[in-house]
Amino acid sequence: NQTEVSEFILLGLTDIQGLQHFFFISFLLLYLTSLVGNGAIVTMVISEPQLHTPMYFFLGNLSCLDIFYSTVTVPKMLTGFLFGHQPISFGGCLAQLHFFHFLGSTEAVLLATMAYDRYVAICNPLRYTLIMNPRTCLLLAVASWSTGLVHAMMHSVMTSQLRFCGHNHIHHFFCDIKPLLNLACSSTSLNMTLLNVVTTSIVLGPLTLVLLSYLYIISFVFQKVRSQEGRWKPFSTCASHLTIVALLYVPVLFNYTPPSSGSSPKKDMQVSLMYSAVTPALNPLIYTLRNQEVRSALKK
Repeated sequence: NQTEVSEFILLGLTDIQGLQHFFFISFLLLYLTSLVGNGAIVTMVISEPQLHTPMYFFLGNLSCLDIFYSTVTVPKMLTGFLFGHQPISFGGCLAQLHFFHFLGSTEAVLLATMAYDRYVAICNPLRYTLIMNPRTCLLLAVASWSTGLVHAMMHSVMTSQLRFCGHNHIHHFFCDIKPLLNLACSSTSLNMTLLNVVTTSIVLGPLTLVLLSYLYIISFVFQKVRSQEGRWKPFSTCASHLTIVALLYVPVLFNYTPPSSGSSPKKDMQVSLMYSAVTPALNPLIYTLRNQEVRSALKK
């Protein structure tokens, strides 16, 4: 006589009262920084003609993604710090899982698109406007969002087919795939295979494209550019993008590449904090601090 689970309880980061208040203030500030910073970049990219270029078109997409990405998990986590363990319906849990992976995988593909844009700008500058024309940029952005959507749909549909009839306490601050698979009563072997094969491909495929783009850029710069100053300039324009790639990929590789079943829930949760709450807040700061055009547009 097993009862189907209709809701889950998110246990959150900690039960210690003092830490809960500290975490609430810290992550509220991070969330507000993410909303204000990314919102400012989206506004600048739309309203400032100087920023109507492929690079800033993709940056606007990235900032838009980061606003939604942090909104999927952080508000629920903040509520948990104030009121304790948070109930979430089965449908709400699936929705959170879907949007988290939709936006996360879209960001991974978009970062590869931005690396390709930098490669064309540096290695083929005379044909840049021809190659990266508005239609191509739009198609690349649509392809990034569509890839993320298909990837997330696969996980949400497969997870919805599982039966949950035992414990309903999730040792996490949001509904992620691995904590949910640990609670399932039915077989999760296909879900785990998809997580290990497809999600790893979504992570490693774009990362390979990013690394190839920068290998070509480095090779081109050292072969074609003689002066030290001339070599430094292309790298300085790529520094912000590389920093964001590192901030996203290091924790994601830790969490979602095989063996996905071997890591501890506590470590997974701590690593998830990095790319779900911290990175979206840092992205606008990185681009604003390192980019002269963004700084001047922000002053305007």
